[in-house]
Amino acid sequence: MLTRRRLIAVSAATVFAPHVLRVARAASWPDRPVHLIVPIAAGGPTDTNARLLADQLSNILGQQVVVDNKPGAGTNIGSAFVAHADADGYTLLFGTSSLAANTALYRSLDYDPETDFTPVSLVAKFPFFVFVPNSSPAKTIKELIAYANERDGKLIIASPGTGSGPHLAEVLFMQMAKIQMTHAPYRGAAPAFIDLIPGRVHCYFGSGELLTYSRSGQVRVLASTGVKRSPAAPDVPTITESGVPGYVVESWQAVFAPAKTPQIVRTLNAAVVKALTDKATVEKLTNTAYTAESSSPEALAKFLKTDTQQWESVIKTTGLKID
Repeated sequence: MLTRRRLIAVSAATVFAPHVLRVARAASWPDRPVHLIVPIAAGGPTDTNARLLADQLSNILGQQVVVDNKPGAGTNIGSAFVAHADADGYTLLFGTSSLAANTALYRSLDYDPETDFTPVSLVAKFPFFVFVPNSSPAKTIKELIAYANERDGKLIIASPGTGSGPHLAEVLFMQMAKIQMTHAPYRGAAPAFIDLIPGRVHCYFGSGELLTYSRSGQVRVLASTGVKRSPAAPDVPTITESGVPGYVVESWQAVFAPAKTPQIVRTLNAAVVKALTDKATVEKLTNTAYTAESSSPEALAKFLKTDTQQWESVIKTTGLKID
């Protein structure tokens, strides 16, 4: 027969056992491979940067960080997968600025970008670049605008997916330049760019990693979407200085965990911060117009909220909605 004291002790053990177990698991984390989910197809710039970070994290954490690509639905498939994963630190999201836009962009989501994730750290910020095929008559932004007006909506502007960062940058550009193009969404940057080179599509907003194609003469770069010229391409003007005053879009990448992930987030944050101090990693990012930038989890949460509000305003004015 249980005494009152023993009954209290048993009850307390029952209540606190799950907490003790979580603490013990957190203390041993990671004791198996960690999966970094990339919600965009393999082969593109986002995938490349995720793998760059994963290599560094593997060395720092002493466990392999495996990149898994889960593209589709404007990054929502991969994002929802992480949002509904176990909050144990073994499934992470390599998130993009699409997280900030999707709440306003989609009529319904299977997750909430602000409440279903635990922010870990920023990774990088970057502008997009405006690419056209060599067969295009446009050699400047003004000429691209004139060409689009001449073709009256028949030019095809590609993106790595509806609602992706490049797509939203393109939508804002068309709105501010007062032109129309036909949007062609792809499942990632790589297949879209493959069609840009021979001129099957007429324009593409892509990250600085794709500058290698303009440097080798395979495509033409007209401008960047940044607030100022990129050190990676100092001869490329911004869209603002090219004839569309006030146009600025800068995107970002960051690491998130499922909501309610325990204190291992601090360990993971420290690992990301350390990874982004590696000279070789920073140099690779800089050469492709990315600025390595880590943050605290709290700062990332605040940044996501602010960026979400900004994109809500833009999307509302464009009237863009996805079912």
